[in-house]
Amino acid sequence: MRIGILGYGRFGRALGALLHEAGHAYRAWDPGAEIPLERRASSLRDLADAHEALVLAVPIPALAGLLTSLRPHLRSDHLVLDVGSVKVGPCALMDDHLGADIPHAGTHPLFGPVSLARAERPLRVVLCASPGHPAAADRVEGLFRSLGCEVLRQSPEDHDRVMATTHALTFFIAKGLLQVGAGAELPFTPPSFHAIARTLESVREDAGHLFATLQNENPFALGAREGLLEALSAIHLSLAEAAESGGGEQLSIPDLGTRSPALQEARDHIDALDQELVALLARRTELVLRAGRAKAALSLPVHDPERETAQLLARRAWAKQAGMDGQGVEDVFRAVLRASRSAQGRS
Repeated sequence: MRIGILGYGRFGRALGALLHEAGHAYRAWDPGAEIPLERRASSLRDLADAHEALVLAVPIPALAGLLTSLRPHLRSDHLVLDVGSVKVGPCALMDDHLGADIPHAGTHPLFGPVSLARAERPLRVVLCASPGHPAAADRVEGLFRSLGCEVLRQSPEDHDRVMATTHALTFFIAKGLLQVGAGAELPFTPPSFHAIARTLESVREDAGHLFATLQNENPFALGAREGLLEALSAIHLSLAEAAESGGGEQLSIPDLGTRSPALQEARDHIDALDQELVALLARRTELVLRAGRAKAALSLPVHDPERETAQLLARRAWAKQAGMDGQGVEDVFRAVLRASRSAQGRS
C-alpha cells in the first residue's frame, strides 16, 4: 500500500518512522513543516495522485479545511483515514466531505511519539468504521496490524465516551496538579505519588498541545469534567463535616456493577464462564497427566517442541475462524502449555 501522510507534525513524523520500520513506502505533505526531500510531496495533488492510502494527521480544527482542499483530488480507489484523539466530529466530517464515493475510516492510535521512542508495547489503535465503508475498515485494520498494532473496533460515540473519562480527564487533572505545583522538583515524595508523577511527565512530554482539543472537541468531555468536579466538591464537603464532627471520611472504591444492572449481568455471566473454563482446565490437566504417564512408559521427554508448535498453530487458526485475535489466543495457550509441562514434571 502506497501511503501519503497529510501533516508532518510530531505524530506525522513518528507515524512515518513506524511505517518505514515496517517496510512501507510513504511520502508526506505539510507546507508548514520541514520534510526530508526524499519524503516530500510537491503538492496536495501530487500526494493524492501517487498514493492510495491517505492519512490525515492534522489538528482537528484544521480537518474540515483540509478535507475541502483534498476532496477534488480523490478517487474512488483511495483510502482515507484520520488519526485524531477525538472521533465523533472527525468521523462526521469525513462522512460529510467524502460520503459514499471515497472509502474512509476514523482511527485513534493510542500511542504517541514519546511512547514510540521508548519502544513501549503493545501498540493499540481504536478503529471507528464508517457504516457505508466496511471494506475500508478492513483495509485500515490490515495496515495497522502490519505495523504490529492491536486494533480495537468501536463506534465514534463509544470511543469518545471512554476517552472523556480517561484521556480528557487525565489531562484535566494533570493540568490542575501542575498549576498547584505538584509537578515541581520535590526533595521527597511518597510511593503513592510516583505513578501520578509519571503521568504528569507523560502529559508534558507526549501531547501537552492536545489539552484544548481533548477538552473542547470531545462532546462528552464537559460532562466528565463536571461530574469530576461535583464528586470532588462532595468529598471536600464531607471531609469538612467529618472534621467538625470528629468523624473520619473513608476512601471507598464503589463497585460499578451496583450502578449498572447490565454491567452486573455481564459480570455474572463472565464469572460463570470462567468457572466452566477452570473445570475444563482441570479435565485437560488430567489428560495431560495421562499423556505424561504414557510418555514415561516409552521413555520419552516431557517437552515435545514439535507437538507444541503444531498445537499453537492449530489454536491460532481456530481463533481466526472464530473472529478472535490469533496472537492473543496463542498467548493464552502458551501459558496453558507451560502449566501442562509443570504438571507433568511434578507427576
